[in-house]
Amino acid sequence: MKIVIIGGTGLIGSKTVDRLRKRGHDVLPASPNSGVNTITGEGLAHALAGAEVVLDLANSPSFEDQAVLDFFGASGRNLLAAGKAAGIRHHIALSVVGTERLQESGYFRGKLLQEKLIRESGLPYTIVHSTQFLEFLPGIVKSATSDETVRLSPAYVQPIASDDVADAMTDVALSVPVNGIVEIAGPERVALSELVRRYLRAIGDARSVEADPEARYFGAQLDEKSLVSDANPRLGAITFEQWMSTQRSAA
Repeated sequence: MKIVIIGGTGLIGSKTVDRLRKRGHDVLPASPNSGVNTITGEGLAHALAGAEVVLDLANSPSFEDQAVLDFFGASGRNLLAAGKAAGIRHHIALSVVGTERLQESGYFRGKLLQEKLIRESGLPYTIVHSTQFLEFLPGIVKSATSDETVRLSPAYVQPIASDDVADAMTDVALSVPVNGIVEIAGPERVALSELVRRYLRAIGDARSVEADPEARYFGAQLDEKSLVSDANPRLGAITFEQWMSTQRSAA
């Protein structure tokens, strides 16, 4: 089966490509560097010719509100139109648990637009909602740091390792469309501020973490349920401690 992965050279994309190829499938990792551009439409028709499944793992290069909205709008419309023309049997997109609850954030407004376009496209689809990746921890720290203090909400998160995400995306790619949302999450539910405190301690970073219920998460106010799944999610197997041990061995 031919499977096209948009964003196939990124963190999740490259791991998903490897997994699908090991199962014997013809996988095309598509990105602007390979001549496939979902914003301009360049190369889409050629890339999707003969494909049965498309995974959209692309992400906006900018988190600025309008830029994110423009990215997911243009990319989504072009990819879905090309998919309909090519007769794609399963359109899959990776999105975020809590997208609909976090609309104060421009990023999540962009993701919600992407999901709306998919639902209204007429293509068979599956939207995968994932909790935050453990690999995003450095970016979360950077976004919340002022001087030597990291201010973060104590709202719960359920972080998942990228390997578990890639496993899930591989299984979804080889399954029938659900024409709805499936959710994936990490094995442990923990306060965001405590997770970052553990992470900084593990990497020997002396910055202090302040738990602040008013602290924003990429522009959005959080409550205890904003970033976690109660929709019977598929749970990953890799714990924070196991993930940290792989980071140390790779360093």
